[in-house]
Amino acid sequence: MARVTRHLNWVGRRLLLGLGQTAAVVLFVFVLTESLPGDAAVALAGDQPDPERIARIRAALDLDRPAAERFLDWAGGLVQGDLGTSLVSGRPVSGYLTGGLATTVTLACATLLVLLPLSAGLGVLCARREGGLVDRTLSALTLAVHSVPEFAFGVLLATLFGLWLGWLPPTAVGADPLTEPAVLVLPVLVLVARPVCTISRLVRAGMIDAMASPYVAQALRYGVSGARVRWTHALPNALAPAAQQLARTCDWLLSGVIVVEALFVIPGLGTVLIDAVTARDVPVVQGMAVIFGVVTVLANLGADLVARRFAPRAEAVA
Repeated sequence: MARVTRHLNWVGRRLLLGLGQTAAVVLFVFVLTESLPGDAAVALAGDQPDPERIARIRAALDLDRPAAERFLDWAGGLVQGDLGTSLVSGRPVSGYLTGGLATTVTLACATLLVLLPLSAGLGVLCARREGGLVDRTLSALTLAVHSVPEFAFGVLLATLFGLWLGWLPPTAVGADPLTEPAVLVLPVLVLVARPVCTISRLVRAGMIDAMASPYVAQALRYGVSGARVRWTHALPNALAPAAQQLARTCDWLLSGVIVVEALFVIPGLGTVLIDAVTARDVPVVQGMAVIFGVVTVLANLGADLVARRFAPRAEAVA
């Protein structure tokens, strides 16, 4: 009973921390977007804006109201699930998110589906061959791949497999990623390349420590097979640090997806965000930034829960 109470208290503290982080994200996003040069009124006024015309547009868009008043209205709408209205088109911001969300979520989910088993498999393989040729080769390869920026790696893959060999579409122009999954192969490879290097090395280190622990030695003495010990006993205990890194990877995916969508011309949230920044459509930028921030908070909260589940020794510390 005392253990359950401690666990509930821990969860409550994490939830309160998450709410505080979300509130900080909302405030930070508003302050940051307010500091951007120019606004939608200037963009809508044309190439040779008339100051009076800009003033009229700014008044029509309520941009002449005090920043504190606009923040309170915007934050109040967020509490009710209203992300605001586009200054350029007059459409709800949620409509912009709905338009590109399916493609971006598909790309991110495909990346995670490839990343998780690949990272675990490589980590276990390197741990089994610790210090051997396979371990050294994979370690050198992951270090080399991790040092290449996503944009450069994407250009390399698109040139090699898309233009020279013609095996895969180099871009998604004129294609629907939801019905033509071949256009997602190169973007997924680009997004997987760096995080698989980090997570697989964390799994490797965790597996080496777990396999050297007394409970693993005792299980082997009792006749438990090596494969069962590795996958059902050692691997879960090696996942705690990897879960924390996976949460950071989810954060990175939010920005990485934007870069990859721009590179491969994928019509997702990255394209929507770039267009909104170009047009100084602040509500769209604010709404997407808040969504990204909330996803980041939830991902880190989930990682804390997973780490606590697979690392019960941390209870005494928490």
